[in-house]
Amino acid sequence: MELLDETVVPEHARAVKEEAHEFAQEHIAPAAQEYHNSGEYPWDVLEAGMDAGLVAQDIGEEYGGRGLDLYEILALSEEFFRADAGIGLTMMLASFGAEIVEEYGNDEQKEEYLRPVAENDQITGLAASEPDTGSDLAGMTTSAERDGDEWVLNGEKYWVGNAVEADWLTLYAKTGDSEDRYSNYSMFVVPTDAPGYDAEHIPEKIGMRASKQGHIVLDDCRIPEENLLGVEGAGFYMLAEFFNHGRIVVGGHGLGLAAAAIEEGWEFAHGRQAFGRDISDFQAVQHILADMRMEFESARALNWRAAEKVAEQENAGLWAAMAKTKSTETANDCAERAMQLHGGRSILQDRRISRVYRDVRIPVIYEGANEIQRNLIYSQSQY
Repeated sequence: MELLDETVVPEHARAVKEEAHEFAQEHIAPAAQEYHNSGEYPWDVLEAGMDAGLVAQDIGEEYGGRGLDLYEILALSEEFFRADAGIGLTMMLASFGAEIVEEYGNDEQKEEYLRPVAENDQITGLAASEPDTGSDLAGMTTSAERDGDEWVLNGEKYWVGNAVEADWLTLYAKTGDSEDRYSNYSMFVVPTDAPGYDAEHIPEKIGMRASKQGHIVLDDCRIPEENLLGVEGAGFYMLAEFFNHGRIVVGGHGLGLAAAAIEEGWEFAHGRQAFGRDISDFQAVQHILADMRMEFESARALNWRAAEKVAEQENAGLWAAMAKTKSTETANDCAERAMQLHGGRSILQDRRISRVYRDVRIPVIYEGANEIQRNLIYSQSQY
């Protein structure tokens, strides 16, 4: 049963999909349980991914990357997350936020910051959420104020992938106080060795344990004036566009996890005996497996259609929100049903389905909680 078949994948993205599939089977899947148990950062798998040309390669060729497009990154995302969500997230976060620099940075910024990431000499991250504010991008309080030829940053950021491990971050901060709350924010490049920058890992998570998030404290953190990305006051709009692409990819996270859940449920149902026969012979079990497959195929069809809409900038916010919501919630539903099929064995620590069940709870929250996505779906729908 090959759930992540290539028939819905554009032809030009199929080679990258196959590369990602082979890498995931050789490097991610065998290490998944070990890293889930230890909660350590999977440097060896990340470095193997770099050697394979599968990390940070959405950066353009002129800066050392492969210029992988949205379709190729979605195909890669599905394969990585089917093998393991924690390691998959680590690999995808290694260049998180770099797309903003490529889109809005000047030539000097691109050369200084993008090339080392594309060449896998550095990793980066994106700092947007705060301890008391997640989805309300126009409610963040971390501030950036000019002081001569520098910006001075004060505040806190939370849930930042690679906050400790990264060499630099793209960071979202408040630079104005106008009545238009959406024009009060800007984006910056912040080196993690800047004075006044301090980060530590947040407490252990129940899922995606191989991916590390951090809590950042900015205490009169000083960065050069030229580290502003684009124009002052445009940060909200930069981030909104960035998340349209990101939500398509997060949909891929959900699809990979859903595929893993279905595989586990199918295999267990066809190997477990009860009342003298395989439990797959029971109609109730067959209906569960049928429902899982239908929901998965519906989500995948929507997600790939949405990728085209976002790539073509056709009501991108609506389609990105629908894809992210449907795919991540399908992953939750499939994991729940597969757990039920496994019975008592589902709660054993060393079971893949137990790991998947923990992991699926996370993508419904990050990149904008699904409740917020429903707001976007309603407000951007046109009838």
